[in-house]
Amino acid sequence: MTIAVEFKNVTKKYGSVDVIKDFNLQIDQGDFLCIVGTSGSGKTTIMKMINGLVKPTSGDVFIGEKRLEDENMIELRRKIGYAIQGNGLFPHMSVFENISYVPNLDKRSKAELDKTVDETMELVGLPQNMKYRYPDELSGGQQQRVGIARAYANNPDVLLMDEPFGAVDSITRYQLQKDLKDIHRKTNCTVVFITHDIHEAFKLATHILVLSEGKIEQYGTKEEIRNNPSGDFVKRLIEMTQ
Repeated sequence: MTIAVEFKNVTKKYGSVDVIKDFNLQIDQGDFLCIVGTSGSGKTTIMKMINGLVKPTSGDVFIGEKRLEDENMIELRRKIGYAIQGNGLFPHMSVFENISYVPNLDKRSKAELDKTVDETMELVGLPQNMKYRYPDELSGGQQQRVGIARAYANNPDVLLMDEPFGAVDSITRYQLQKDLKDIHRKTNCTVVFITHDIHEAFKLATHILVLSEGKIEQYGTKEEIRNNPSGDFVKRLIEMTQ
């Protein structure tokens, strides 16, 4: 199995506090990994280390066989999609401009950009008549779909998603979860998805990483974690879904 992301003996300190300590993890190509934990458990720090926004105090992070410390991060980030809670869209740009933003950095032709935007909008279930609307003309769910489309538009090797559905209503969230599973199946992109909700992780993930205070409580398939929780912390998380 090809490794998409790897952490080797990673520690991250803020001052004298270890946010992440001696962290090791391999994420396989095509995996859908959900990282679950309470606030302050290190979830977002791990995600930001994948795209180089946070540097480890010690240890190494790899994308494929590339050690981040050795790479041009501006170029590497173009192959890492990023979707966040609240969608993060540029309010002064149309749907077309938002989705084509990263591909346009590669100086693609107008025809290539049109094709990319059309295909990506279809992938996330956005009708073509929304192409030239602005974010404030869209519903919350539509805005989130544009955010996902923008993250996918440059055919990323890895897609990072930081609680992307946390700000939408429960009905919209359910539909977005269902659609994201379909998108993952079609693209086989490696997804790293942060959530505080293990119920959401059970719906989406192929593997789940449970964190507490910067340490791995359990890592495994959703079936392994549901059927064989490693300790009281994981058991309490699972009980919240029952």
